[in-house]
Amino acid sequence: MTDWKAIGIGAIITAVFTLVLVLAFFPLFFLGPLAGGFITVYFIDEEELEGIKNGGIAGLIGGLIIGLLSLIGFGALSAIIGLILTEIGIVIGTIGIIIAVFITVLAVLICGVLGAVGGAIGESTKKSENF
Repeated sequence: MTDWKAIGIGAIITAVFTLVLVLAFFPLFFLGPLAGGFITVYFIDEEELEGIKNGGIAGLIGGLIIGLLSLIGFGALSAIIGLILTEIGIVIGTIGIIIAVFITVLAVLICGVLGAVGGAIGESTKKSENF
């Protein structure tokens, strides 16, 4: 059974930690999805392979949040450029939307995989804790 409350918390943690780490120190961005998957599994009491699945779902939703935020950011940037430079603004706006879609797909894939890894780490930690 999937606990959507824990997955929601993990997804928000994934998105926030990843965005903060991307802005503060880019090479550590991968810790956000790992932490989100780990925390998701920590709040769920289920059977063995459920942690990997729930961590992956939290990572996917966190990646979607990151992608939507980047889409909004690129959309606002392209709108401002479009207002300033009408001719060039259309081309830059189109390129911005393409980049935002690419970032969304990439964020969903990376966060999904790293969320599942974080879920596996959380699952093994819970297993050794209960031992």
